[in-house]
Amino acid sequence: MKKILFPTDFSEAATNAFVHALEFAKIVNAELILLHTFEIPVYDSQFFPENYASIYSSIELAKFEMFKDEIPKLRAIAAARKLDDIAIKHRLMDGDLIFNLKNAIEEDKIDFVIMGTSGVSDWTKFFTGSNTSSVISGVKVPVLCVPADAKFKKIKTIAFTTRYREKDKEELRKVLVIARKMNAKVKSLYVRTSNSDVSDATIKEWEYEFADDNVEFLVLPSDEVKDTILDFILYKDIDVLTTITHKKSFFESIFDSSFTKKITKEVSIPVLVMHET
Repeated sequence: MKKILFPTDFSEAATNAFVHALEFAKIVNAELILLHTFEIPVYDSQFFPENYASIYSSIELAKFEMFKDEIPKLRAIAAARKLDDIAIKHRLMDGDLIFNLKNAIEEDKIDFVIMGTSGVSDWTKFFTGSNTSSVISGVKVPVLCVPADAKFKKIKTIAFTTRYREKDKEELRKVLVIARKMNAKVKSLYVRTSNSDVSDATIKEWEYEFADDNVEFLVLPSDEVKDTILDFILYKDIDVLTTITHKKSFFESIFDSSFTKKITKEVSIPVLVMHET
């Protein structure tokens, strides 16, 4: 059985992403591990010589009580969607989110991470912010990023952006495995700019190699890469956008402020981040 790590702060964005996590867990036959982290503020013990320890104890207790109160709400969501048979475990950890997340991935042998964004107005901050950037760059498992207003719906079409590098094939195969479980089609997109070095022979080679898979390869000539991707998402009815991290973050190059405003106004879909090997 696969394992999905779901970091949550119990916000509306996280609760929305929890629905996606539940449905995804059902599709891939996985168990969910909920991770909630909190940081204890640092106090100077010379100012709190007697009750130093009790301050920490009270904070930990308060966090535990909040955690304990929130879990039944999530279980109620699972029950309402008739997904209460999905195994759900819990982790409450103090300390840095990224540090704890990486430890949880290693200790629990996690296969996927699913996490919510903080809302439409924060896409730029989310995708280029320190937390998400650290998760995406520091975690070696696929990460599904779910915008706060992306309501779950049956996934029929998954977009896969590629540069036709040899190493992209392995990630495409992983996406195709997921797509088969969802009975979804994969549409592979390459935006060919005027200085592109990808040959027609390479594209033909890919088409031949994946001829037996439910994948369609599209090459769109344009020097307006961002607008072309947006149009592709809009007019091809894309349900999930898949991208592979490179040395320069996809999000740093694609989700700049002007593009973010446009994409969040017109479309809001989950983004599946794969990692180059």
